[in-house]
Amino acid sequence: MKTFRIAVIPGDGIGREVVPEGIRVLEAAGRRFDIAFAWDQFDWSCDHFARHGRMMPEDGLDRIAGHDAIFLGAVGWPSVPDHVSLWGLLIPIRRRFQQYVNLRPVRLFAGVPCPLAGRRPGDIDMLIVRENNEGEYSEIGGRLYAGTEEEMAVQQSIFTRRGVDRILRYAFDLARARPRRRLTSATKSNGIIHTMPFWDERVRAVARDYPEVTVDQYHIDILAAHFVRSPERFDVVVGSNLFGDILSDLGPAVTGTIGIAPSANINPDRRFPSMFEPVHGSAPDIAGRNIANPIGQIWSGAMMLE
Repeated sequence: MKTFRIAVIPGDGIGREVVPEGIRVLEAAGRRFDIAFAWDQFDWSCDHFARHGRMMPEDGLDRIAGHDAIFLGAVGWPSVPDHVSLWGLLIPIRRRFQQYVNLRPVRLFAGVPCPLAGRRPGDIDMLIVRENNEGEYSEIGGRLYAGTEEEMAVQQSIFTRRGVDRILRYAFDLARARPRRRLTSATKSNGIIHTMPFWDERVRAVARDYPEVTVDQYHIDILAAHFVRSPERFDVVVGSNLFGDILSDLGPAVTGTIGIAPSANINPDRRFPSMFEPVHGSAPDIAGRNIANPIGQIWSGAMMLE
């Protein structure tokens, strides 16, 4: 029997409530299919930040680098600015471990009322693939002339051929393996005149290696509208870090809730551990009331097994 070492980071709020339920289901699956787990718990969270001034210890990444996967609950609390919790924990994990794929399944289930009329369970079934390591979420930039009328903020986007091609190939591989074999690219090349035309060029170049996949592209504004008007048309959707981030919340919302949606931050080469987490946040408004739905955590655990 193989034993998988899993780094467990419950995090904040309802993360501490749903992670134990996810572990309980995974243990049950393990007993049935002869899989064993070694769970290593790490208390990295906004509470950790309050005590130590850091979201995790300086050697935190080294401590989890040897694990087979990372099982995360939710991170964030009103007393800590969102950019502190994000850049202090989640983004360092994603980048150090080259988790350049963020994969989010979007599916309409029975028992979840859809806000769109006439949709039945199974009508909405897509995968959203987000570039997770570069793009618009860059640390390059700064602020100048603070406190004056000339004050400005500059933020640089980074799109590399290597980074764009590898996320596109991952998405194309997924599309080729699915029955509909359809890929949709999110762009905004009519307004963002350098990075988005480059993205579009790489989509066309990579598409030549996948003649069996039907490819279309939409500007992000009209694509968001189509997500609401006709989400059933989509199969695999790929986007940059920013566009993928937006769409991967909008997608679950049109199925009725983001509260049960899963997410995977994947290092496809398996040189480093991948991280699995529900889409929902720490939900301070319901934390401690024992009413949080653990399906997102359980589904993320299923993705971890896959």
